[in-house]
Amino acid sequence: MIEIQGLSKRFGNNAVLDGIDLKIDDGERIVVIGPSGTGKSTLLRCLNFLDRPEAGRIHIGDLQLDVATAGKAEILQLRRRTAFVFQNYALFANKTARENITEALIVVQKQSRDSAEQRAEEILRETGLADKADAYPAALSGGQQQRVGIGRAMALDAELMLFDEPTSALDPEWVGEVLDLMRRVAERRQTMLIVTHEMQFAREIADRVIFMDGGRIVEQGTPQQLFDAPQDPRTREFLKRVG
Repeated sequence: MIEIQGLSKRFGNNAVLDGIDLKIDDGERIVVIGPSGTGKSTLLRCLNFLDRPEAGRIHIGDLQLDVATAGKAEILQLRRRTAFVFQNYALFANKTARENITEALIVVQKQSRDSAEQRAEEILRETGLADKADAYPAALSGGQQQRVGIGRAMALDAELMLFDEPTSALDPEWVGEVLDLMRRVAERRQTMLIVTHEMQFAREIADRVIFMDGGRIVEQGTPQQLFDAPQDPRTREFLKRVG
């Protein structure tokens, strides 16, 4: 069980997150939708402390963390329980696909190099990139780079995987292969929190869909409930705009 209580974040006078409360069951796939600039990506970044929230509590497994007072050791524990997939891949340009996967296993999880490389080989096979193990990011397509990014997150065996618009930087021809990989991850009942503009994908993959606006959760429900019978006028207007 993952529980977020009163999570808040401001940039200047702008309350980007305004007291977010959210519970996520083990194995649940949650998709977050909403207008640009409404705090969706900030929510994910605060859960991994890429952006430091100003108030709230985060519970993941046996870790309970007050974000206002959390120190380096607590933040490191939180990051070991989460894995982040960035929209712009965030791969090390000077490292191969294999090395991009092994880096966090060696540095963060303190695995031996042999163990990390064995895990990386397994992940590269699962992501369909076994033949690209020694390729550098510049030699990979956008879709392949993002699959390496997802593979890096998979290798960590995290309690929560965070996906920040993982297809937004891709050319249309590469979107399908990334979504297919995410479906395979979801089929394992990996706990996932996904920000995306891919509405059909959200309908297919999500156990629950959350609509955010103005830094708050406005409405949530099953894909059928939220897409077919939204209750809040802001949700209805957003879905009308995105078709």
